[in-house]
Amino acid sequence: MIEAFKNDEDIHRQAASRVFNIPYDEVKPEDRSRAKAVNFGIVYGISEFGLAGQIGTTRKMAKEYIEQYLEKYDGIKKFMTDIVEETNKNGYVETLYKRRRYVPELQSKNYMVRQFGARVAMNTPIQGTAADIMKIAMINVYRELQKNNLKSKLVLQVHDELLIETKEDEKEKVEEILKNGMQNAAQLAVPLKIEIETGKNWYEAK
Repeated sequence: MIEAFKNDEDIHRQAASRVFNIPYDEVKPEDRSRAKAVNFGIVYGISEFGLAGQIGTTRKMAKEYIEQYLEKYDGIKKFMTDIVEETNKNGYVETLYKRRRYVPELQSKNYMVRQFGARVAMNTPIQGTAADIMKIAMINVYRELQKNNLKSKLVLQVHDELLIETKEDEKEKVEEILKNGMQNAAQLAVPLKIEIETGKNWYEAK
């Protein structure tokens, strides 16, 4: 999976090829959509019932997809098991930057509450780290805008996006600052890649 990111491959297409045993070049859009649902759902501890509802298949088939996925990407299965055990032992889970989230739910006598705790344990290192990286990127971009005495302003963050209100004559410089600030916010095993869109308003930029 890391190699797929490094080679700029379509990660959902790769997952579809491996999980459904289809040659990469023969993966259909519907196969990719199913694999995408598994890719995103697996670290939320998605059940066969939940996956079946998302992709419009039977619970039996959804169960097979999840099992095949975890068999093909066995490192992910180990991560999920290990992180829940470690969180249960410590009482908390951490992001890559050591920000903690306490998960008392794992000690609950209620099965559903414990399952929620397991999902939190699995997901926090991923979404929590992504949130940390975005904050670092925001600081990087803000500081560079200030350092270059630009009138352009960072006005909004939406999930993994930053919105900058830019003076026309500062556009190229701001694009450079935005690209460097986001792509270099963290050094990971895979590259951080961004897309920049511009427009007279937010709608046009999308």
